[in-house]
This record gives sequence, C-alpha cells and structure tokens, in this order.
Amino acid sequence: MKPSRDIGRLIEIMAALRTPVTGCPWDLEQDFRSIAPYTIEEAYEVADAIERGDMADLRDELGDLLLQVAYHARLAEEADAFAFGDVVEAVTKKMIRRHPHVFGSEEARGAGMAKGMWEKIKAEEKAERRAARLSRGIDPEDHGKGFLDGVPVAHPALTRALKLQEKAARVGFDWKEAKPILDKIEEEIGELRDAMDMGETDDIAGEFGDVLFALVNFGRHLGIDAEDALRRTNDKFRNRFHYVEASLNRQGRSLDEASLDEMEALWQQSKATE
Repeated sequence: MKPSRDIGRLIEIMAALRTPVTGCPWDLEQDFRSIAPYTIEEAYEVADAIERGDMADLRDELGDLLLQVAYHARLAEEADAFAFGDVVEAVTKKMIRRHPHVFGSEEARGAGMAKGMWEKIKAEEKAERRAARLSRGIDPEDHGKGFLDGVPVAHPALTRALKLQEKAARVGFDWKEAKPILDKIEEEIGELRDAMDMGETDDIAGEFGDVLFALVNFGRHLGIDAEDALRRTNDKFRNRFHYVEASLNRQGRSLDEASLDEMEALWQQSKATE
C-alpha cells in the first residue's frame, strides 16, 4: 500500500489495521476509551507545534490528529453506529448552517451575521439533538441536569475551570472586578495552611484545588487564559533548566554533581540573559 494525498487511503489503512488476523495486534485491542487519551495528546502536540511556529511539525501533528478521527470513526463503523463519511457530513452540515451569511440565500448573505444569530442556531441544534435522543429512547436529562453540565468533563482542569466560570458569569454569578479576587485567593491560601497544619491529605488536596480555581478566576478577569499562561511558564522553566544543565556540561559536570546553591546561581544567570 502506497502513501496518498487522498483521505480514502487513510481510511483504508485504518481498516487494514483493524482487520482481524491480518491487522495490527495492538490496534485490534483498542477501543474508544483506550484511544481517547491519545486523541487529547495529539491535540496538545498540534498546539505545541503552533506555539513553536514549526510548520513541518504542524503538518505531521495534524496528520496524527486526523488519524485519531479516522480511528474513532472506524471503531464506530465496526459497531454499526456511523462511519467517517458521516462525521464529515455532520460537520459540513453544521458549518453551512451556522454561517448563513456565507452559504445562505442571497438575502441572507446580504444581511450579514445578525446579532444573536449564532446563539439562535446553536439553540435550534440543541433542540434537534434532544429530539433525536428522545426518538432513540434516550432520556435527554441523563446528559446533564444543571446549567453548568454542558461544560465537557474531558477538558483539561484549568480550561474546564475557566469554562465553568465563564458560563456562570453569563447569569451574573461573578465578581464585578478583579481586585477582590486577590482577597479570595489569600483566603483560600489561609485555608490551605490550616489544612496542612491538620495534616489531612484529602483536605489539603481540596484546599489546593480551591486556590487553583481562584487563580484561574483572577486570570479570567485580567484577560489571561490560565492554561496558556501555565504552558508559557512551563516552557520558561524548561529553557532555564536547560541553561543550568548546559552550563554544567560545559564545566564537565552533571546535574547530580552540582549543589542546589550552584544550580540556583546558574538559574539566576539564565533569568538575567532573558
């Protein structure tokens, strides 16, 4: 089988990997749940390639992410649920419907994107999904009974905290400005100190989570995405630590051979060069 620019070849490859006896033993063992972590990981690697501005890597990582779509679609096809073509049809239908000012009638295109149109279309889609679940004998209430239940559990924790806060803010459950949140953060830190003094592991973890949640909320009011901010700080930490490691290597020494004071001095040198 040869590589191809045709999406059909990717679907053929996925089918071959999942063919009993002749397929790949590892691929044959997988299911939706076991593949899901790889799907999330590939999405992060796409974001990382974008952050680094590496177009060659971005091409490859987008391919890996596309493979995940083909994988899940193949699993669904084997279960007689849907196939890859159904996924494509669903998303093209959604995009055309949500952009009447681009794909609609001449009148709709001339009117442009009316205020509230996006929300109206999404509400219609939600109602249709509810009706479809009812037709399949599924109780829509099982898919979330509260206002915040629409925020996906699968989001990274920092992102989910932000989404929960944003949604609550839509109905007025929000701080009016950022500064009072600093007091809330200090309050949560105080409760974390108390939990540490008590030595209860579960309480410590819970209070630590409250501190993180409050920090995400503070960032939101400052217009800062906590997930993106932490990603940047992770990169900064990695770069500074690499400076420490490289400096020691030039001295013919390893990280294990350096004292904390020596590494801290090199760390400060790294900060000074930024």
